[in-house]
Amino acid sequence: MLYVILGKDAPGALEIRKRVRARHLERIGQLAGAGRVAIAGPCPVEDSAEPSPAGFTGSVIIAEFDSIGAAREWVAGDPYVTDGVFESWEVRPFIRVLP
Repeated sequence: MLYVILGKDAPGALEIRKRVRARHLERIGQLAGAGRVAIAGPCPVEDSAEPSPAGFTGSVIIAEFDSIGAAREWVAGDPYVTDGVFESWEVRPFIRVLP
């Protein structure tokens, strides 16, 4: 089943985000390589395709997991969680309607 993962950045987390981004992308890349990622990316503070010094409000990942527990376990081990980029996060079941 698909699950939407919503991570909310902690205040001032941009420098931590930059520092651990490669490890975060490596983990998501493993899911993507297995064909399990529908979409993933950050939510910028400013309405711009290019990151600004204002940083990000958080990130969204929609990916396939065997259960909500497996999705939560995966998120709990992500560098954005373990290293403090996200001040909070949640996992919700998701049903794709389009496309």
